[in-house]
Amino acid sequence: MNENQCLGKVHLVGAGPGDPGLFTIKGKTLLECADVVVYDALVSPQILAMINPNAEQIHAGKRRGFHTMDQQEITQLLIEKAHEHAIVVRLKGGDPFVFGRGGEEMQDLLAAGVSVEVVPGVTAGIAAPAYAGIPLTHRDYSSSVTFVTGHEAAGKYRPEVNWQAIAHGSETIVVYMGVHNLPHIVSELTAAGLSPETPVALVRWGTRPEQEELIGTLGAIAQQVEATGFTSPAIVVIGHVVNLHQTLSQCRPVVFG
Repeated sequence: MNENQCLGKVHLVGAGPGDPGLFTIKGKTLLECADVVVYDALVSPQILAMINPNAEQIHAGKRRGFHTMDQQEITQLLIEKAHEHAIVVRLKGGDPFVFGRGGEEMQDLLAAGVSVEVVPGVTAGIAAPAYAGIPLTHRDYSSSVTFVTGHEAAGKYRPEVNWQAIAHGSETIVVYMGVHNLPHIVSELTAAGLSPETPVALVRWGTRPEQEELIGTLGAIAQQVEATGFTSPAIVVIGHVVNLHQTLSQCRPVVFG
């Protein structure tokens, strides 16, 4: 075989938000057959336990402020492993194509002549609110949802989020990676005309046994975060659907262990 010919295929697999019961059958099958698995920090231990015990496991990090590898190093690693092994799994928390840089990785792999496939996962922006009893749409409260990243530091996904448009674009706003920049987000949304009384929920470690919620209003939530020491990783839900939390959270899904 030509040394430049790629032997294997890279599978960009979404691990979901944490509850192993939400992991896809296709993803599980790939983990059981994998030669190499390159995984991120937010993948739950129960899903990592599904990996073929003979597979090489590589922790790629990717949590705020604690990057074991930068993006270029990860992509280069995947290219190298695809030239050495048949089944290479890039295991990402949530869904690879929802603020997971899966699109960028796929582009770079294809440009390097590597065969690649995406396996979607359940994204935290949908699952975490659901496990907290917050439906993102409801006929009496919301008929539209906006998903947006709150991460606007180095390595951000886009140069600027138009919070003015976000504030008036839909009845429910779901913010990924928004806890660190929450004061800025609150300031932008209120300046855009969103009422300080708008209900807000923060859902930390959504779908996992350690899940916790912080419920408040747009005008007070940043102070609540500071007072309670509430930290990431968390999803922020903004809108009147949050008012359903008190009733619907009584019927919490069972988390698979």
